[in-house]
Parts: sequence; structure tokens; C-alpha cells
Amino acid sequence: MKDTASVQKPARKPLRDTCVTIAHGGGGKAMRDLIESVFTDVFQPDAMEDQARLTSEALATPGARLAMTTDSFVVTPVEFPGGDIGKLAICGTVNDLAVGGASPLWLSAAFIIEEGTEIALLRRIVATMKAEADKAGVRIVTGDTKVVGRGSADQVFITTTGVGVIPPGRDLRAEHIRPGDVAIVNGVLGDHGACILAARGDMALSSALVSDCAGLGHLMQAVLAAAPNARAARDCTRGGLASSLNEMAEASGLAIEIEEEALPLRDEVRGTCEILGLDPLYLANEGRLVVFVPEAEAEVTLAAMRALPEGEGACIVGRAREGRPGQVTMRTLYGGARIVDMLVGEQLPRIC
Repeated sequence: MKDTASVQKPARKPLRDTCVTIAHGGGGKAMRDLIESVFTDVFQPDAMEDQARLTSEALATPGARLAMTTDSFVVTPVEFPGGDIGKLAICGTVNDLAVGGASPLWLSAAFIIEEGTEIALLRRIVATMKAEADKAGVRIVTGDTKVVGRGSADQVFITTTGVGVIPPGRDLRAEHIRPGDVAIVNGVLGDHGACILAARGDMALSSALVSDCAGLGHLMQAVLAAAPNARAARDCTRGGLASSLNEMAEASGLAIEIEEEALPLRDEVRGTCEILGLDPLYLANEGRLVVFVPEAEAEVTLAAMRALPEGEGACIVGRAREGRPGQVTMRTLYGGARIVDMLVGEQLPRIC
């Protein structure tokens, strides 16, 4: 029997195409060249099989559970200050696992690519994905590519699925939130949504804003180490902080009250929202989470967050209380209160 480990693959010619063509999605040599040159040479999966085969010592621990999430990314523009669609795909999927208490381990990535897309753009996106995956401690282990005709997509769409492991005894769910628990966010809100809006150039807005896009796996692990009784967390993506709090209020059967004065917002975000009639509470974030912890663990949670770059701006924004179940209210700067309802529709399409 031939020793397959010693078989040398023939040298592959470098990919000479500058743009994606329909042939790159046809299942033949052109597709193989694109996949190997742009994707697998960077992601370096264990084998070119139709599935990834996964093992982890974490799964051998009695009581450990798998966590799985999936998401699609269709942002426009695909490159923006502070990131690109590839960074969004990795960070968004890692964060969905992390806020559930899981340690992210593996990702899959599927690409829908528009005919005519520059291969140089794909290379930049893939390089970003690899860098973010390495930073988060996850591996991209399998994937897929499809090519569609001009006008059937907008350069590239990415779908990622993430798998992680939740250790025994950890159970973060909004239904565990109790009256008096405090709500903590890890930094300024709305930067991603405002950044994308400015980057599109549709409204002649000039801004130095950079997306807050970041992986929060390490931050969440630090929070859980400092606050073992943490109740629940959500990453504040589409729909912003307001939507995350509404989901948590409904699931817990409690009311949540936040303080307008405590909300961390940049002047540029406030100004953009005032000009366009937007509410910053609903602006998308891609590197922000809200976590509920018992009041006794609030200070250690803040200290743990502020010790990491992703949590330098951590602050308390509100608390859970008895009241109308599922209602979120905001105490305004003028001493009044207003209801912060779930977003109807979407303020900004194609933001993630």
C-alpha cells in the first residue's frame, strides 16, 4: 500500500485571474484553483474532504455541552473603517457563542461570490478572517464557495457557522436575571452602525468613526472568571442595545430600566443620529455586549472588562427590577421616563 503521507503534490501554478468568473463556480479546475489559492492555502484545513472531523479534550468532560450558531453577513460596503465583511463574519459568530458561555473552537465559512469580484478583494477578506480566527483561538475547518452572475449578489456574501463547548455547570440564560441585577456594557455604543452609514457616502457625511467590530470571546471568559454568578449576556448587533434589552426583559419576565446619562456614546454618533433622526439605542454594534450580574459582582465585572482592550469603556447602564414584565424604560436626562420598545423594521439595512 502506498504511504499517502509521503506523496508529493505537483507544484501548483499561481492563480493568474484577477476577477472571479462563472467558471470559478463550475466544479472544475478553475474552481479548484480559486479555492486552493485564495481559501485553503490560508485557512489550512486538515484535509480536503467533504466534512471536518472534530475532536477536543473539552468534550470529554462530563456535563460539557456543544453550542452551535450560524449567521449570514451581507454588509455594504464590504470594506469599511475598522474592518471588512470577513472580520464581521468571524467576530459575529464568535460573539454569539461567547455570550452563551461557550468557548468557541471551530467555524465553517460559505461564500457566495458575484461574478466580476476582484480576487485581490477576496484575498484581503480571507486574510482578515484568518487573523481574527487566530486572535479568537478558533479554527476555520470547512467551507464552501458558490459563484453567481453579475447583479445576483453584491461582491461577496458570507455565511458562518460556529461550534463551541460550554463547560459543565455554566448556564447563561436571560430567565436567570433577578431584580436588582445590574446591566453592564463593555464600551461606547453605535459606532458600527454610524461608521457604515458614513462609509456608504450616500449622505455626504464625513466622519472619523471606526467600527467597533471585535471578537469578545476572551472578554466574556474574563467576565465569567470574575463574576461566577453572571446571569446572562447578549451581543448588541442589529437592533442595538434596545433590542437586546427587550429580548432579555421578555425572557426574564422582569422590567429593565436604563439611565440616559449613563449611556456611553461618542459625540459623533449623537450628532449623526440627531441629523438623520435616528435613535442611537437601536444602532448596530459588532463588538459590544450587555451582561447582567448580581450587584455584588458589578465592580469585579467592571474591573475584569476594563483590563482588556475590548472592555476599556465598560460601564453600568441600568438594572433589572420588578415591574411590567418585558418592559424596558429609560430614565431621561430631565428626570422623566420613556418606553424603549423593540425596533420595528430596520433603521439601516445591510449593516452586518
